Amino acid sequence: MRKRMKAAVLPLAAVIAVSLLLAPPSQAAPSLEQVQAQVIRLEEEATAAAEGAQEAKVRLASLTRSLAGIQAKAALQGKTVDAISKTLGAIAVDQYKSGTISESLELLFSSDPSLYLSAAGSLEAITRKKGIQLRKFQSAEQQLNATSLTVSDRLAQVKVLQKRLAERSAVATSKLAQAESLLSKLKKADRERLARLAKEREDADQASSLKAAKGAAGVSGRAGTALKFALGQIGDRYVFGAAGMTLWDCSGLTMRAFQRAGVSLPHSSRAQSRMGKGVSYSQKKPGDLLFYGRPVSHVGIYLGNGKMVHAPRSGSRVKVAPSGSLGNKPLVAVRRF
Repeated sequence: MRKRMKAAVLPLAAVIAVSLLLAPPSQAAPSLEQVQAQVIRLEEEATAAAEGAQEAKVRLASLTRSLAGIQAKAALQGKTVDAISKTLGAIAVDQYKSGTISESLELLFSSDPSLYLSAAGSLEAITRKKGIQLRKFQSAEQQLNATSLTVSDRLAQVKVLQKRLAERSAVATSKLAQAESLLSKLKKADRERLARLAKEREDADQASSLKAAKGAAGVSGRAGTALKFALGQIGDRYVFGAAGMTLWDCSGLTMRAFQRAGVSLPHSSRAQSRMGKGVSYSQKKPGDLLFYGRPVSHVGIYLGNGKMVHAPRSGSRVKVAPSGSLGNKPLVAVRRF
C-alpha cells in the first residue's frame, strides 16, 4: 500500500514541476522610466485631441455666425414675399370693386399664389403691372426656398461639429485621466521622485530657453513682433484651450503672438496651417509658424538655428525646443505671415 502511494506521488510531483516550468513568467511592474514615458505619451495624445476639439470649436463659431446671417436673410426674404402678396391682394380688390377681376386672379386667390404662373398659362389676361408683381412674387419665393434649404444644411453641419467637439474633448479628458491613474498606482515615494525628476528637467529646459531667448535678436517686422511676444511667455503653463495671458495652449500662444503683430489668426493649429504663405522647410526663417502631425495638431514659432518656441503639452510650460519632429509628430508645414 505504501509503495503504491509513493508511486502515485512521484508522477504528481513531476506534473507540478513541469507545469511550473511551462507557466508564463509573471510580468514585472513597469519601471519609473516606463511609467514616465507612458504618462508623457498620454499627455501628448491628450494635447492632440484637445487641438482637434479646438479646430471643431473654431469651425463651429464660424458656422454659427454664417447661420445667423443666412437666417436673417431668410427672414427678410419672407417679409418681401409677404409684401408682394399684399400688393397682389390689393390689385385683386381693386379689380373686384371695378368689376374687372379676371379668371386668372380668381384662380390666384382660390389657391396658393405660387401656383398661379403654372396654372394660368399666360400673363396676357392681366395688366403689365400685375405681371411684374407676379414675377417678383415667384422670384422672391424661389429665393426664400433656396435660403431655407441653406439654413437646413447649415443646421445639420452645426450638429456634426457639436458632436465632434464633444468627442475630441472627451478623448482629451480620458487621456489625462489615464495618466493620472498610472501615477496613482505608484508608491508615494515613487510619485514624489517622478515629480522631482520632472521638475528638474523642466527647470533645466526653462534655463536653456531663457538663454536662447536672450540670443534671439535682429528679427524685424511682424515676425519679429510675434517672436518677441512668444519668447516673453517662457515659463507660463500649458492649459487646454488657454490663450493668455499666463496660461497657453500651442495655438493660443501663436494666435496672441501674431495678434500683437497685427495678424488675425484662429485659435486652432489646423486652421492656422491653412493660412499665410507656404514656405519650404529649407527656406524657413525666424518668425515662421511650424506645424506638426498628420492631421496637424501642434504649432510653434521658429526661432532659428533649428529651434522653436512653443507651448508643448499638459504638464509642461512654454519653452524653446528643437524644431525637428516632435515625438511621433513630423514637421509637415511652414507658413509665413
